[in-house]
Amino acid sequence: MKITPSARVLRMLGEIEFDEWQCIAELIDNAFDDFAEIHRSGTPWAGGYRVSVELPDSAQGQLVITDTGRGMTYDRLERAVRAGWSGNDMHDKLGLFGMGFNVSTARLGKRTRVLTTRQGDTEWIGVEIDLDRIGDDFEAEDITEPKADPNEHGTRIVISRLHPTRAGWLRKNGPALRNILGQVYSWLLLERPFELWVGGFQVKPVRHCRWGDDRSVLYNNKERIPAYIEIDQKLENGLACGDCGQWQLTDRDTCEDCGSSRLTARERRVHGWLGIQRYMHKNDYGIDFLRNGRKILRWDKQLFTWRNPDGAAGNEEPEYPVDLAHQGGRIIGEIHLDHVPVTYQKDAFEYGDRSWRSAVEIVRGVAPLLPRRAADMGYEENTSPLALLFKAFRRNDAGRRYLVPGDGRKPIHDDTRRWGQEFRRGNPDYQTDERWWQAVEDHEAAKSRGKNAKAAAATPGKPDETAVMEALGFFNGAGTAEPTIPANDETSGAKRDTEDESPKDDGPSDSSTSASKQRPETRQERITRYMENSTTYPALSRSFGHPRVGFVEVETRQLTTGGLTDENLHRTPVLLDQRAGNSLVAFLHLDHPIFQKFGADPADLLLAEIAVLLRVRAETEWSHSELIAAIRAESLPATALDAQLISAEAQELLAEIRHRMVSELDRTGEAEKAYHFLSPDELTATEHAMIANGKVTRTVDLGTSGEFLLHVPALFLVRLVESLPSAFMDSRVFQGVYEGVASASARRLSLARTVGYLSDVATQATFAGSTLPNQLLRTRLSIRLLADDLAEEK
Repeated sequence: MKITPSARVLRMLGEIEFDEWQCIAELIDNAFDDFAEIHRSGTPWAGGYRVSVELPDSAQGQLVITDTGRGMTYDRLERAVRAGWSGNDMHDKLGLFGMGFNVSTARLGKRTRVLTTRQGDTEWIGVEIDLDRIGDDFEAEDITEPKADPNEHGTRIVISRLHPTRAGWLRKNGPALRNILGQVYSWLLLERPFELWVGGFQVKPVRHCRWGDDRSVLYNNKERIPAYIEIDQKLENGLACGDCGQWQLTDRDTCEDCGSSRLTARERRVHGWLGIQRYMHKNDYGIDFLRNGRKILRWDKQLFTWRNPDGAAGNEEPEYPVDLAHQGGRIIGEIHLDHVPVTYQKDAFEYGDRSWRSAVEIVRGVAPLLPRRAADMGYEENTSPLALLFKAFRRNDAGRRYLVPGDGRKPIHDDTRRWGQEFRRGNPDYQTDERWWQAVEDHEAAKSRGKNAKAAAATPGKPDETAVMEALGFFNGAGTAEPTIPANDETSGAKRDTEDESPKDDGPSDSSTSASKQRPETRQERITRYMENSTTYPALSRSFGHPRVGFVEVETRQLTTGGLTDENLHRTPVLLDQRAGNSLVAFLHLDHPIFQKFGADPADLLLAEIAVLLRVRAETEWSHSELIAAIRAESLPATALDAQLISAEAQELLAEIRHRMVSELDRTGEAEKAYHFLSPDELTATEHAMIANGKVTRTVDLGTSGEFLLHVPALFLVRLVESLPSAFMDSRVFQGVYEGVASASARRLSLARTVGYLSDVATQATFAGSTLPNQLLRTRLSIRLLADDLAEEK
């Protein structure tokens, strides 16, 4: 097969830089183009619209991209793999440029096999492009493969002899790759019946976490501005060149760029939406710009800067975010610009093109977003969609006015960002904006209660109860009711915090008079001491509560020295100190026997204390235990014993352990010894797994390297570590000592600990079904302990 490229393309190929995900996206584009044509035709399509990407499992692995499209004829295939040829329309396709296939495959590996078949064909036909073998004649080897099912259809691209750096990235970054592709193709995955699978997992579209269509704010108490604005503006149809893609003046007969006469009238339309994200973020805000369903720009912020058309270059002035810019922004959107040309890398539009400038004017307007700046520059008020959102939502004050959740005093940005993460994880409790709206309403209610309390306290004729109580000695310096402590009670100091001894009375002495004058430590002084002798405990510093009883913002701190005492000066593992509004500080004494002797979970005791507070405040009919359960489910969802989530964690950890064990066997030359421990059933399962993953190796060759460990049953790893501990212990794969100790019993103990963790993890990865809570809890602990036991990578 002749694949001769043009000289022009050969010069360009070396100049185009593609990241790993861009290379894969180029190949996905071609499949989605085929799917789009089938979908537009309305033809029923057996097998569905599916693209699968199999990632390399080792440095010597291969990358496989398979689709269920229509397949190609031999002539079509020959043109498709020839650098510089493009049969794609420059305006309806994702795969815009003919060199995209060649650039992406060449950057990934040195050998590419393309196999394709149509429904009814008797075999797969294809071509093998080996960059080390192709000579000056640019001829590639034709290949065929038998076809088991004549109804099979689609194309398969197999790239091998991968570039080591790119193979390593693909092998280690499956989740990151799925996330990027989930963003790039989110619109197509949501609006079309297309499926994309990477590394055995379906790519989920990364959706925007925006406020609902019905949310709005009242601007200046007179103008209602929605938090979601649709844009759909059709421009005058234009002439587009079918060869180079450039738009032309409507009175031309030939292309002014390439001279082609293939000019056709095409629609030009700017459509999509702008809206407000439910949370602030330093990076994840801005506008996505799409072409034919694929995102070219993601989180783009250039429209938030005004560029003076009459000024010199570099006179750009950022306009959003300005108020509290360190918190980030929340204006987002998706704008479709199918008629605007893009760069070869598909990572930017041609910003000098008049089509781009027209689109910017529709979305952003020409005047500054800041009204005062616009007036000073002689512009009329900017009424573009972006300007409307800017003036209504530029500030981040908590409450209904700017649609920002709060705690009665301030915005709760950390919480709303955490909720946004739950939204993207697919948590059903966070998909609508109800949780955010309830927080806005709770803020307004708490603010109103605070105002009412202040008004009541200022009512004329009301006695100053605080002053009276303080005069009688019932209030301490913190304004909290607390009885006076006898001066000779040593429990008022730090000693009682750390000791269980009863107060001592040494009897009369010459210093008894001065001792009686000593003032006992007040509660506020104790709290101050605890603050000075504690550090933040991030895992439990967050908003706690439930919509039915309200929320409190908790800063949890771990005591570093001494102990805690409650209001009655009894030792306690947890102490709450209420602050202004709905906030409080929680102190933890993790050296308390309840933690050290009985292994209690700090979260459980903290929730118990918070539940008491919220139950009294809300006057709920819920039982104490019911309330604790509800608060945990609401505020600590990540602690749930979810079998699927824990299984995924186990599989990811095992994948890392497999690769480390392979490296160690190859380094020491003990792969053959390890291979002999496989039972016949395990060998069969290993061969099946390798074939399913597209890895074809003869049985007699399996033991020549440790690569077979990537496909063995998970529980075999446990037996192998038990059988060959010297190959993996002593900081080779696991930190546990083995040969480093002389005692046989010590060796057995060290090995049993590591093997026990590994057995739990391998069992969960093998049997991912629902299990008992205690088993899941044990597995989660084993995952953490085994991860801690991994040796430092060399």
